[in-house]
Amino acid sequence: MASLDTTPADFIRERVQADQATSAFGGRVHTRFPPEPNGYLHIGHAKSICLNFGLAEQFGGRCYLRFDDTNPETEDIEYVDAIIEDVGWLGFTPEGEPRYASDYFSQLYEWAEQLIVAGRAYVDDQDAETISAQRGGFGKPGVESPHRTRTPEENLGLFRQMRDGGFPDSAKVLRAKIDMQADNMQLRDPVLYRIRRVPHVRTGDTWIIYPTYDWAHGQSDAIEGITHSICTLEFADHRALYDWCLEQLTLPSHKPEQIEFARLNLTHTVTSKRKLKALVTERIVDGWDDPRMPTLRGMRRRGYPAAAIRAFMNRVGVAKTNSTVEIELLESFVRAELNTTALRRMAVIDPLRVVITNWPDGQVVMVEAQNNPEDPATGTRSIPFTGELWIERDDFMLEPAPKYYRLSPGREVRLRAGFFITATDVVLDDDGNVTEVWCVYDPETLGGQAPDGRKVKATIHWVSAAHAVDATVHLYERLFTDPPPGSDGTDELSSLNPASRQTLAAKLEPALGDRLEPGQVVQFERLGYFAADLDEPTVFHRTVGLRDEWANIQKRKA
Repeated sequence: MASLDTTPADFIRERVQADQATSAFGGRVHTRFPPEPNGYLHIGHAKSICLNFGLAEQFGGRCYLRFDDTNPETEDIEYVDAIIEDVGWLGFTPEGEPRYASDYFSQLYEWAEQLIVAGRAYVDDQDAETISAQRGGFGKPGVESPHRTRTPEENLGLFRQMRDGGFPDSAKVLRAKIDMQADNMQLRDPVLYRIRRVPHVRTGDTWIIYPTYDWAHGQSDAIEGITHSICTLEFADHRALYDWCLEQLTLPSHKPEQIEFARLNLTHTVTSKRKLKALVTERIVDGWDDPRMPTLRGMRRRGYPAAAIRAFMNRVGVAKTNSTVEIELLESFVRAELNTTALRRMAVIDPLRVVITNWPDGQVVMVEAQNNPEDPATGTRSIPFTGELWIERDDFMLEPAPKYYRLSPGREVRLRAGFFITATDVVLDDDGNVTEVWCVYDPETLGGQAPDGRKVKATIHWVSAAHAVDATVHLYERLFTDPPPGSDGTDELSSLNPASRQTLAAKLEPALGDRLEPGQVVQFERLGYFAADLDEPTVFHRTVGLRDEWANIQKRKA
């Protein structure tokens, strides 16, 4: 399990500490991460994962992974498998095997019958639209169903017929009998069961009635011995219903307590499952693991380290009110982690050919370069240097602008770990574009130092043309241009950035020709951090650039 020893105090941890001080729950701390298996996990889920598993670790407790699989129409084993893998990738190990709400369908059904017999639930024949309309609204009274006065015996018989296939889908529902005039809309006779003839991924055709989330959630917590049911603020109004359901039953141990916290919102990011699914189905992105997506799968493919995500969640902390965090802060944690762990390599992503005219024919010189100056233990590597090189196109300017210090006619620059070179001539195409730069080199400057002590104002990277490895590089910008997508009042997808990805044909140093580990991130010197694709060895995704945009934001705020 990932260590969260440096987690700062917050109101949830203070609540847990208070419970332990009073020996509530016998001093136990038992949490769970309860996703619905109807989509892939995203960065918002990561906050809940870190919080629930972190609480269990910090207080010597346990944390389950439980799937609240109560809606077979939207659930799939694909999501189950992906969620299990993503939780592990993020650095957490659940207590025991995954749990499922469907494991408790029989018990939930028995408890529903107990509600009916006690006169606290009834079968309603009305359709969903009528039920919704009759619930009223804030300041608007609810209207009781004409079926609310059915006797417990009649309701029990109808409910069993629902279970046994006696009615079509949606013909009847089981509702709790609470208070149709309650200020809390969740208490206005919520639906507990509905008929759905849809095979379940785990129970198959055993059931054709399925419990709603609100009926299954609290009871599943109680069955599992959960002490602290942590959820996001949108469930605050559900807490009264959560407690009501538990209070009607004779529980096997204790009643869990629900605590709500603010979900994670990031600038330039959408985490709605419906919106993310639209991005995939409408082929705006390549899939759920597209590196532009805020899913954990997408972040993993892009090269975000799990450790950086955990550290970011630790920094963001837990609050009682919703707020939005700049995505640049997350990127700063990614950059800080990679700076200490990523090997340095040279790559040219917009190649321009350089010919060294005074280079001896056929000569190859091996130059030494550091693998990571932040970690001397990584040592050095040898790179072939020859008379024909690739440099970045924007590292040469035929007519240099003011304060442009890189290569231009008559100007000398340093080639990283190589020699000093001076541009002497160019080759132009028919449109006047530079296609080749001719240079001379100083053979006395191997390693980037001049014996006479002269200095140059720029150091640029390069790759030997004869030894270059061809690769495809993807550069990414924000998927959504507006900080809050849809900030002009339109749909969030109206803020999509049509230029969110740029694909280039790059030239890499030979060390990158050896197969990297899938997902391994290296720093392309002067360009940023790039992750080897999980499937294609010659494809790289830019994880983050080198510029610390978060620091710049902080300076502007100061």
